[in-house]
Amino acid sequence: MWKFDNCQVPNIKTPPPGPRAQALLERDQRFVSPSYTRIYPLVAARGSGAVIEDVDGNLFLDFTAGIAVVSTGHCHPQVVAAIQDQAAKLIHMSGTDFYYEPQTDLAQRLAESAPGRSPKRVFFTNSGAEALEAGLKLARWHTGRSRAIAFLGAFHGRTYGAMSLSGSKLVHRRGFSPLVPDIHHVPYPKGPDARTVPDYGRRCVEQIEETLFKRTAPPDEVAAIFVEPIQGEGGYHVPPRDFLPALRDLCDRHGILLVVDEVQSGMGRTGKLFAVEHWNVEPDIICLAKGIASGMPLGAMIARDAVMTWPSGSHASTFGGNPVSCRAALATLELLENGYIANAAERGEQLREGLLKLQRQHLQVGDVRGLGLMMAMDLVKEHGAPDPALRDAMVQTAFQQGLLLLGCGDSAIRFCPPLCVSAEQVETALHILGGILAARKPEKLAV
Repeated sequence: MWKFDNCQVPNIKTPPPGPRAQALLERDQRFVSPSYTRIYPLVAARGSGAVIEDVDGNLFLDFTAGIAVVSTGHCHPQVVAAIQDQAAKLIHMSGTDFYYEPQTDLAQRLAESAPGRSPKRVFFTNSGAEALEAGLKLARWHTGRSRAIAFLGAFHGRTYGAMSLSGSKLVHRRGFSPLVPDIHHVPYPKGPDARTVPDYGRRCVEQIEETLFKRTAPPDEVAAIFVEPIQGEGGYHVPPRDFLPALRDLCDRHGILLVVDEVQSGMGRTGKLFAVEHWNVEPDIICLAKGIASGMPLGAMIARDAVMTWPSGSHASTFGGNPVSCRAALATLELLENGYIANAAERGEQLREGLLKLQRQHLQVGDVRGLGLMMAMDLVKEHGAPDPALRDAMVQTAFQQGLLLLGCGDSAIRFCPPLCVSAEQVETALHILGGILAARKPEKLAV
């Protein structure tokens, strides 16, 4: 049983930040880097399932999952048991130089679960950014080419290679030049046209060939195209159905590797283990992290065996694939495959229907989009323009009422709860959102 199963959630006893939270905030402000992106004063003490308790005893319904990380919920008993068991046996030995069973077991599970029939190999990292760095290095080494293509709106991480691939916000890049050279950015197919105009995704891919390849990036110099199957930080944008297959075809015709960033969309979040499975595409490289170990630091780069040709010593990680994180990931995979992926699909559809109902009832709600429990809702002004101020105000109000949310894109609220979230918890979140929207004009009648 989850710790808070029999409790009323949300339950705000002391308006946050309470006295204990305030005391920690004052120390944090003195000693912690100002680069961290805290948006409201939540001081977490413990978690269970889809619930967070703060240091003042307030209970919050968590629809962030630690930024899409705790895929099986906070402190799932099976994950905790695996961590405790492994920590009592072997915490570290460095899989770069030695062997241990949890790392090999997890590599086999991931390689055999990855989409496509090609044999796969796995390189372990500590984070998503590290997985993208590894993908960029492997792509350049294997192809002998220097250039890479990524998409506007993409977020791949904050280390230099990952930051250079990103095209999301200026704050990620400002003041850090020079970046990694020979990385080109092109538009990602999103917005109303992407869902209504025939062949929109294919046409976007054709533009790469007709403009970039003919003017600034010779295709025989391009090592890889990096793409999120669903853009994450950029706004939870789902591409049209023809986009990823067309991208795969483009890569095949020019000997370019297709690298798919599944850091946020992978590990069951969209109702399939890998989001790219919705398009029946086999990437050359897949980058994973976040939900892979349900809270433990772990990332992975899965590559086709024919692509992972770099020699011993060409890339390594002291802590990547440590025994404790690998055991947590193995427990996570078991839970995902035995119910939580299916729950993500079911609860995701429930959430989508609820958000579409809010869209019909409130003029402030714009586009609703996503797959599974990777959903977003735009907040807009009267004439449909993005309204980031309203989005930010709603996130703050939801926090004060005990619902944890995050923004993404220009003016969207993202919904990425743990995959164990219940139907009752989804309804509770929708009820809170509806109340916040109802307190703001204008409205329109429900259809």
